[in-house]
Amino acid sequence: AGSPDKDFLTPRTPKRNSSEAQIAEQSTEAFHSSAKTRRQATRVKKATISKKTTQKSVRKKLVLQDEPPRDLCKVDIASLKSRIGRIRHADDTAVPTCSDDVTPAVPITTTPLSTDTSPLNASVARAKDLATKALRRKEEGFVKQGETPPHDSTRQPAYQRYHTLAQSGPPGLSLPYQYKVLAEMFRSMDTVVAMLYNRCETATFTKVKQGVQDMMRRRFEESHMGQIKTVFPEAYTFKQEKNIPTFSSGVPKTSYQLTVEPLTESDQNEARPLLSALHLLKRRSIFHQNLVSIVKQHHQVFLSSLVPPVSVPDDKLNRWHPHFNVDSVPAVQPSLLPQVPVTEKLITAREVLDKARSLLSPKMEKALVTLALNTGDTPADVLGSCPNPTEPPVAQVPASLKGVSQTLLERIRAKEAQKLQAAMTRNPAQEERLLMMSRLGELARILRSVFVAEKKAALIMEVVCNRMVASYRSSLSTGEMEKHIHLLAEVAADWLTIHPIRKDFYLKLNKKVELSVVLEKLSRRLKEEEGV
Repeated sequence: AGSPDKDFLTPRTPKRNSSEAQIAEQSTEAFHSSAKTRRQATRVKKATISKKTTQKSVRKKLVLQDEPPRDLCKVDIASLKSRIGRIRHADDTAVPTCSDDVTPAVPITTTPLSTDTSPLNASVARAKDLATKALRRKEEGFVKQGETPPHDSTRQPAYQRYHTLAQSGPPGLSLPYQYKVLAEMFRSMDTVVAMLYNRCETATFTKVKQGVQDMMRRRFEESHMGQIKTVFPEAYTFKQEKNIPTFSSGVPKTSYQLTVEPLTESDQNEARPLLSALHLLKRRSIFHQNLVSIVKQHHQVFLSSLVPPVSVPDDKLNRWHPHFNVDSVPAVQPSLLPQVPVTEKLITAREVLDKARSLLSPKMEKALVTLALNTGDTPADVLGSCPNPTEPPVAQVPASLKGVSQTLLERIRAKEAQKLQAAMTRNPAQEERLLMMSRLGELARILRSVFVAEKKAALIMEVVCNRMVASYRSSLSTGEMEKHIHLLAEVAADWLTIHPIRKDFYLKLNKKVELSVVLEKLSRRLKEEEGV
């Protein structure tokens, strides 16, 4: 039996050799490695795999299919030679570079593109053609640079050319835009001159110009004052005066100034008449009538140029011709205003001698008169130099009217001229009556339908008006419809009658009269009213 100490001892671990210890150490390090080491190993592995795949894909792309060898034939050789020749020809005719001052002459050569040319050669040829065209346009631009199109200074903007068409209200003797502006300038000028005149202050052009421009917010020049003098010469007296207090350092007192003085009706009771508001209204009305008279003169010239010519008295003219463009009437020609007198001052003796030499003696003047009579033209020469009056040109017949009888065309034109003349001389009351007459045909049909629907011999005016207003195509009030019914009863009295009973009006139709007869009568009466 052994000792007790030996019984309680643990068994010893067997010793390991060096190779076993190294293997165990490596396994421990691999097992207890950090997360960083594992991530690095994963990255290296992925990079290796991707590199292998890219190499395989690149190798697949580089592997091309085997093409069968093709021998050059005579056609390919000929096409290659033609390409080389065209390229050499294009190089020989290329544009040499030059200075900016001298523009070289660019030969325009267009090379026809054949079907066998490559895309590169085709693009090169196209680029050369575009370059030559651009240079040619540039040369033409330099040539035409100084040639600017003529600017039409007389052409007016659209709001002035079509001013009459944009005006609201019934058509009448409307004025052009520039004439209306001139009338407004006269009103402003008359107001300023009247204020200065009533204060016994001399009205100069400078004061009037400032006042008119403040009222109208427009430029006011001497030309506008000349136009006002042309339209209404009895309105003002214009003078050039000096020694007028100006209260301004810019204008010397000794210089001449254009003064304006109104011409008023002298009254024996008043020592110096004043310009009241009534006088201003009268002068404004006269100015407007004078403007209308000027437009009437242009309108008369237009009527005489028509085929056939139309003649309308000015006192019976109530509206312009439909084809007369009112806004194309030329502006009023300004009259000459008094100018500053030119005084010639002779300072030296030489100037006095030159002035004396310029004056002719009586003998010299008589000799010049005799010479003019001897070398003058005879009456026969004067008559021969006058141009013979030519006959007015005959109006050309349009191509669409060829083959139509000339007498028929003349009758139609004469009838149209007569109709237009009647329209231009018609007053507003007649115009309104004709408009109502043109509606009576349709209103007669509606009225008969109302009586048929109601199945009554007589109807009250109010009921009939309401039914007809609801049935008519355009918008009419009950009062307007009642006026039309009264006019229909006046024109077709044998068909429609109105019976006033107490406070109401009753309508009754004559069933024996046919509607077609009534319509024919209305159309005939309308033509008579129009004057055709």
